[in-house]
Amino acid sequence: MLPYNKNLDLTFDEKDLRTIYLAGGCFWGTDAYMARVIGVAQTESGYANGQIPLPVTYEEVYTDETGYAEVVKVIYDTTKVSLTTILEEFFSITNPTTLNKQADDIGTRYRSGIYYVDEKDVDIIEAVIAKVGTRFEKPIVTEVEPLKNYQLAEEYHQDYLDKNPDGYCHVVF
Repeated sequence: MLPYNKNLDLTFDEKDLRTIYLAGGCFWGTDAYMARVIGVAQTESGYANGQIPLPVTYEEVYTDETGYAEVVKVIYDTTKVSLTTILEEFFSITNPTTLNKQADDIGTRYRSGIYYVDEKDVDIIEAVIAKVGTRFEKPIVTEVEPLKNYQLAEEYHQDYLDKNPDGYCHVVF
């Protein structure tokens, strides 16, 4: 298990911070896991890459009719952790070969996705996916797209597993 980042006294220089958005099933577990990665400055649960205008609610996203994915916004310090490491950690807790499904979470909102805000990240993302792909017999179905239509999820979804330690989670810690 990774050390829990939120209890560490780490300082971050804003000029070294970068952001990537990760969809890997229910955002509660993905958020809790990514928050533990040393070098991650902040995480937050949200919705991204849907087809209807913002704002949206969890209830709307849950219908799978909006096209939104549950995502975790990961802000990380490039002097402490690389995007490659962030993505390798992400793929250690997800199955990138299942379409619209992670463990018991089923639906398009639970798809596997990497949404970037910087075109320079695409080469790194593709290299990590190629490397990860050698571990599976099935093809990788994780979508890689520029970020569109991001919205912060409701407050009760933020740090959910910290607030509800016995809450449902598909991620094994």
